[in-house]
Amino acid sequence: MTGRRQGAIHNQTAMSTQRLFANDSPLPTTPLRRSSASRVDALLSEIQACRVCEAHLPLGPRPIVRISPSARILMVGQAPGLKVHESGIPWNDASGKRLREWLGVEESVFYDPRRFAIVPMSLCYPGRGHSGDLPPRPECAPLWHERILSSLPHIRLTILIGQYALAKYLGERRQTTLTETVAAWKSYAPQFITLPHPSPRNQNWLKQNPWFDREIVPMLRKHVADALA
Repeated sequence: MTGRRQGAIHNQTAMSTQRLFANDSPLPTTPLRRSSASRVDALLSEIQACRVCEAHLPLGPRPIVRISPSARILMVGQAPGLKVHESGIPWNDASGKRLREWLGVEESVFYDPRRFAIVPMSLCYPGRGHSGDLPPRPECAPLWHERILSSLPHIRLTILIGQYALAKYLGERRQTTLTETVAAWKSYAPQFITLPHPSPRNQNWLKQNPWFDREIVPMLRKHVADALA
């Protein structure tokens, strides 16, 4: 992809993102809603203009985040993959397909920012390592997450996906291993639901832990349905 084409796609994504959140409320617009939407638009503009990690990003910055003041569920993942970086659509890959199956929601619900806020630990694609994508950039979450969360006043449920989100949001409450943390979901619900990453690379983990599909997925779907009700 040429620099000119990539830049054009980046600009189009930023503009479409701003339009998406400027008119996300199905209810009559009040001054308070206009104010909240304006603050979110301003925050998204800042995020799209961020260049803090630019020198470390092999494909350049392209923040992938979806938020709305009306969102009920916050999903904190790891970082966009290459396909998501190219499309500008979060979870638009095999991992996202499996995640939506776990959640029990259709794409139309999943991508409705009034329902789901989608915020990775690293907003941009970090690049490729020896055995998969690189970890999220360490600068990103401290820089943006607190401000993003403050713009989401109606979150009822936060879904933490993968080890980096678990470490950030659970801190010392996290168990020794990811498996133990996921199994100990009752210790964190209803504020948090803890999940492994739905990547195809975790297929062996799912085979070794059949209790996840049997116990965790039905519980997850119930909490999601309750939060969206």
